[in-house]
Amino acid sequence: MTAENDRPAPPVTSTSIVLLTLARRIESELGAALAPLELTVGRLGLLGHIARMPGVSFSELARMSGTTVQSVHTAVKALAAAGLVRDRTARAGSASTIEVTAEGARLLDAAREVVARVDDLLFGPAADPIQRQVGDAVRAAFGSAG
Repeated sequence: MTAENDRPAPPVTSTSIVLLTLARRIESELGAALAPLELTVGRLGLLGHIARMPGVSFSELARMSGTTVQSVHTAVKALAAAGLVRDRTARAGSASTIEVTAEGARLLDAAREVVARVDDLLFGPAADPIQRQVGDAVRAAFGSAG
């Protein structure tokens, strides 16, 4: 099907494709904005989970992150090596007590500012009107004012 000016008509809009495309843009913008903090979107998510749930298990982190326990162990070791988290009971056979360090908390605060700037860029007053509507709908659905 073609439009009046011999250009192809736009494809049928799929909610899944539109949201996936927007999600990729969000992840790209966040990734670029977090890079100066030496954070990835995944590391930020993991750090945030640990901060909200001190003492969370590796299994719980894997479930929340949608990844494997082995991947979480590797990621937590990297966060610990960077001084962002510590495991108070790091002994074989013992449940871990993972918590965010003061440096990790400082980094999370800086990352929250970065995320807020990206949110404003993509969904704020100067953003594309459709993206503003998406942002409004997400905030309404999840009870978040901003």
